Amino acid sequence: MAIRLFLFSSIRTLRVLKTPNPIIHRTHMLTVNNTTARFAQGLHIKTYDKDAGFDKEREINKFQIGQEEPLFKPEESIKIGRRRSGTQTLENESETENSKVGENEIKEQNKSLYFDSISSINKDPDTFGSAVTAETLEDEGDKVEEDYINGPTRHSKKLRTKEYAFLIKDHLNNHRLKEAIDILEVRILKEDRAKPENYIYNLLISGCAKAGYTRKAFQLFTKMRQRGLKVKESTYTSLFNACANAPYRTDGIDKANRLREIMLEKNYEPNVKNYNAMIKAYGRWGDVKTAFLLADEMKEKNFEFTVETYNFLLQACASDQEFGFRHCLLTWHKMLKAGIKPDYYSFNAVLRCTRDCGFGDLDSTQQVLKQILDGPGDPQIAAAEETPPILNDESSSEAGKTKNPFTDSNESSLQPQATITQSLQVQTDATSLELPNLLAPRPHLGSMVSLAEVRKPHERFLLLGGLSCFLEHMKSCNITPDIEAFTSMLEVIPPTNTAEKQLLTFIRKIGLKADIDFFNILIKKRAMRFDYEGGKEVLTMIKTAGLKPDIVTYGVLALGCTNEETSRELLRQMNENEIRMNIAILGAMLRQGCERNSFPYICEIMQISLDEHVKPNPIFLTHLDNFYIKCARAIDARRPWTKTKAFKKNHMKFCDKYRLYQEEHGILGLKLEDAIKRLRQKPYDYYKEDAIDGLENIKNEKLARKQKLRKYIKKIKIENLKGDESQFADGLQRRNDQTLKID
Repeated sequence: MAIRLFLFSSIRTLRVLKTPNPIIHRTHMLTVNNTTARFAQGLHIKTYDKDAGFDKEREINKFQIGQEEPLFKPEESIKIGRRRSGTQTLENESETENSKVGENEIKEQNKSLYFDSISSINKDPDTFGSAVTAETLEDEGDKVEEDYINGPTRHSKKLRTKEYAFLIKDHLNNHRLKEAIDILEVRILKEDRAKPENYIYNLLISGCAKAGYTRKAFQLFTKMRQRGLKVKESTYTSLFNACANAPYRTDGIDKANRLREIMLEKNYEPNVKNYNAMIKAYGRWGDVKTAFLLADEMKEKNFEFTVETYNFLLQACASDQEFGFRHCLLTWHKMLKAGIKPDYYSFNAVLRCTRDCGFGDLDSTQQVLKQILDGPGDPQIAAAEETPPILNDESSSEAGKTKNPFTDSNESSLQPQATITQSLQVQTDATSLELPNLLAPRPHLGSMVSLAEVRKPHERFLLLGGLSCFLEHMKSCNITPDIEAFTSMLEVIPPTNTAEKQLLTFIRKIGLKADIDFFNILIKKRAMRFDYEGGKEVLTMIKTAGLKPDIVTYGVLALGCTNEETSRELLRQMNENEIRMNIAILGAMLRQGCERNSFPYICEIMQISLDEHVKPNPIFLTHLDNFYIKCARAIDARRPWTKTKAFKKNHMKFCDKYRLYQEEHGILGLKLEDAIKRLRQKPYDYYKEDAIDGLENIKNEKLARKQKLRKYIKKIKIENLKGDESQFADGLQRRNDQTLKID
């Protein structure tokens, strides 16, 4: 009976469906679906739309009902389809979307159901693409990036920025720059896959700047800008410090110019620290004009000049060997006029200018001294085309009206030259004459007669008042000199034993402790004036003070080695003290051998270099090449001493040894410039090599804070040291004998 009723109702439903009314069609279609579903549930048989013949009717109804906006966009439906899984999700989607599913495809519905929904949506004429294109809606690069970021790493936990910074600081404090850079480039970016902040980049840029790794500092700066990180004021300061510490002048100047262009492009306004770093960078590489132009910019912007600014300007003056001392005096008095008190570094910069720089032409120097002595009304910092006349604001007409403080050259020539030399050599001898003092707030020339004879460092130092006036000036500024300041003074005092004894007396009076560096400079000073016996006397002073010689001590002692015996004795002493020979010591020996034209001594030095496996430097190769050319020119000129058998024999041995030496180092047949390029080590390669000692600290905390060994010199009996009274007596006796002979 039930079967008859079901067949009868289904026949009536089919007749009604043939009518064109869409509303009746939809109503009866739903009725048939419900009835079929109930009956199939009772018989445990699943009936699908395809079996009932409704698949074509459903396609017609989609166009008749109208285009409706899909509930989900294609991208959202894809994500929903990925999240759904299981049989229950499959049944819910089949009911809402009415998808066509075959009887043998039930197990694959989890993978293909959302493509069926996309296929029904894409039949909309306003929708682009098909079900096939749904697979490529997500970019492959995005998938790779997502897998890379969410993938497992070597470290189970990523560190914070503060912890990364602590690791970097630890490497930088122990001079492991390569390992510090690897923290960023290897661990943060590759292993931990974290995003670094600008603080990490600033730390590494500052570390590269201190080490002189200029190229890497600017590479990090470029990466920092590419990541869109904020560039702070300290970043620019560190980059200009990197330019100042660059190994080559081209790297320093070119990158400093490029950085200034970047600052202009970004409309960045430098502050006082940025200007100080810029002055430091340009000043150290000899671009004095640009350094003072930057000082002019600071004045135009009403920036306050600090003592650091003037110290960097004084350093810039020290880089100009021709006119630096003149600029130093002008900058010094500008600082005093501005009411800024000099500090310890100011006096050290003045000593450096005194040692390394000159006055320039005499006429310009006289005008500068007029300006300093007369005290111009409103001096300003300016940069001229030839040389930057700092603080020079006077016109030529005013300079012409000023009285010339110098006497005429004819008048100066009337005075005996011996009197001028004695008054400028030692201050203790100038009892009746007053030494000039150009550093005082009220400078004066004292009893100076002529400026033409002032050419050497100790003569320029006497223009500053000598040792006593210089120390009094430091005392008036509440500055106590240390042993480093006295070491700098040792290089500019007169080259006499009396002046050196006076300096030692001041050190004992102040109560300072001397280190080995002070005595090394003292040995060098005596060796440069060929006082080798005085240099050996300093070795006794070192032992008396309780200090030990270092490698620099043997380097300056090598200046006194003039033959094979002395060089072998020095090498024996170095082996006893476990100090290895280096190229600087061999270069000092080679210089003495080349000046004395000693072929056996030069060959001995080359043999020591080969035995000790010491690589030559440019200075060593230059000495050998100059000596080889010197001998060749003498032979071409047919000098009489070149025709002797001894010269020919020794010269042949030297040529054979020199050829063998070049073969050992692979520079045979090359010019001097090419040989230097081949043997010169690139400074940036040092930062790319791995640390030899591993990752342990180079020094422990106690040794890192330990200073150089310094001892009192009270045990040294200064009054018993060798003086130059006998030398002066011998000199006067020779002059008297010469005058008697002339008469």
